[in-house]
Amino acid sequence: MAVPDVGAARRTSVLPRTGRVVPAFAIIGWRWISRNPAATIAPILLPFIFLTFLHLIAPHGLFPLEVVGAMLFTTQNIGSWVLGDSASWRIESALQDLFVASPLGKVRYLFGIALSNLIPAAPALVILAGILYVVGPPIPLAAWAVLAAALFVLWVLFSAIGIALSSRLKSQREIWPVGNLTFTLLGMMAPLYYPLSYLPPTWQEAAHFLPTTYAALLVQGALGLQPSTPSSLALDAALLLGSALAGIIIALKLYKWRET
Repeated sequence: MAVPDVGAARRTSVLPRTGRVVPAFAIIGWRWISRNPAATIAPILLPFIFLTFLHLIAPHGLFPLEVVGAMLFTTQNIGSWVLGDSASWRIESALQDLFVASPLGKVRYLFGIALSNLIPAAPALVILAGILYVVGPPIPLAAWAVLAAALFVLWVLFSAIGIALSSRLKSQREIWPVGNLTFTLLGMMAPLYYPLSYLPPTWQEAAHFLPTTYAALLVQGALGLQPSTPSSLALDAALLLGSALAGIIIALKLYKWRET
């Protein structure tokens, strides 16, 4: 008669049952770039292409603003990677079914995938922040905090949009065109690489429907790259948070967690 291993059962019972989601998804993001270092080049490549051409054809005084725009654009594009990962895991691997059956929940699943895709984008954000420190005006610590907060809001918002869109895709062939079209279009419509006043009046009105516009206006004003007042900064911050919250709620409503 086999004797139960009481010690093994006791060791198993004391293992943590919560708090392991974030480290697990962080490992996924790290393993991606450790096995394929080129994954860290892709997030840097597209913003730097924009910066190179804009530096050649735009007034040099706008370069710090363009660097900030590249940081916002990079953060927004994390939503496209979230879309790709979540759609592939659901369609090809049926991995989402495993998470649905677990106590994980769709909100923690969202933050897990968002974190795993933030890690490959982090080197690009760090490099761009270094460039901004060198070429920009003296930036107080409070302005850096505003920039970090705006990046955080966009990271959560567009990750939610990406995961909501991914749940509506039916095949692998839809991932690339839907992701690129959606997030590139949103990035180009908002005044990320240029002041809002440079856009035609009709385009300016359309841009005010995008949370990214308020993130750009807030950061540009806080960093002293565009004229602003404390009241206008407070208004931009409120509009950014309000529109982002509305977008996240809508995205989570559209997100199909359980297949029906």
